[in-house]
Amino acid sequence: MTENTALRPFRIDVPQADLDDLHDRLARTRWPDPVPGRDDRTDFSRGIPQPYLRELVEHWRDGFDWRAQEAALNSHEHLTTVVDGQTFHVMQARSANPDAVPLLLCHGWPGSFVEYQRLVPLLTDAFHVVVPSLPGFGFSTPLAGTGWEVARTTEAYAEIMTRLGHERFAVHGTDIGAGTTGRLAALYPQRVIGTHVGSDGRSLGMVGDQFPLPDGLTADEVAQIEAVRAADAGEHGYFEMQNHRPDTIGAALTDSPVGQLAWIAEKFQTWTNPARRTPDESVDRDQLLTNVALYWFTRSGASSAQFYYEASHSGLDWLAASDVPSAWSVFDTHPLMAKVFNAWGAIGSWTEHTEGGHFPAMEEPELLADDLRAFFSGRS
Repeated sequence: MTENTALRPFRIDVPQADLDDLHDRLARTRWPDPVPGRDDRTDFSRGIPQPYLRELVEHWRDGFDWRAQEAALNSHEHLTTVVDGQTFHVMQARSANPDAVPLLLCHGWPGSFVEYQRLVPLLTDAFHVVVPSLPGFGFSTPLAGTGWEVARTTEAYAEIMTRLGHERFAVHGTDIGAGTTGRLAALYPQRVIGTHVGSDGRSLGMVGDQFPLPDGLTADEVAQIEAVRAADAGEHGYFEMQNHRPDTIGAALTDSPVGQLAWIAEKFQTWTNPARRTPDESVDRDQLLTNVALYWFTRSGASSAQFYYEASHSGLDWLAASDVPSAWSVFDTHPLMAKVFNAWGAIGSWTEHTEGGHFPAMEEPELLADDLRAFFSGRS
């Protein structure tokens, strides 16, 4: 990493022509012919139902104010910097507290730095918050080349923290961000104060695939895990497509804003808390559309899918062991989460919530902020 290490100020300013083009495309949406009997706006059994999708499109076209959201995002400091040939976007919010701990927040898919919009103001009393965008996501585009996956991204994040002047720092992540969080601790234990992972009960669906099945489970417990896996099977279509054919789905996502909206909005229904899984979203509708619009304006539907392909073909083990203090906060939990994911007792702090889901920073930011503050308090 010998290139120019400059940190360049950045301001979000989507050209008006891009906004006009989006509104024109939304107005000219070519809808599928409705299937008789598929008129329940709450039925996600075959994917996102058209009545609900039409509601979102109408709001995106006529009720959503990108400029207002853009102004809110610009209330934080934004930077870009080039690491290993790739441009990275970074949002940061500095604390007025001179003793504040630098905290790196790592997002996943289909999230972005927008995912932490409601969380950041709850943290700046105790933390200098840094939120980089994954390569190929948001303003960390376009991709400079192939090969950007968890390992390479981890090294880039460490370099970014160095450039920002943070020799020691704390890390939190969800989804893909959980992988970069764990790997930062494994590779840079002298720099990482502690790691905090946000997870949810759906993670049991990956046991036996991405994560090992621990020894000592009873037949009933194995059956419970298999039940979660079976219930979650329908959620894996996006995963297989992005793992193996990112170019194919990328073309559709880049050309159709409604296609991009459907691809993401479905997950913000089926991955959020089941108790609130209705077209009255578990997350704020404008925040959801801000996240989707970011993917649209930056053409991240295609480039973020490449991250999955690279990760799938890298041969890298998702788990990375370290002696750095660690914590998990599990939302919409399942009784077997601790027994399965902390079978060896390596996770020092374990907190479970019935609330929330896969996107805790959007669903339950206050709970997540409390957990982060409690775990990292006194660590430096």
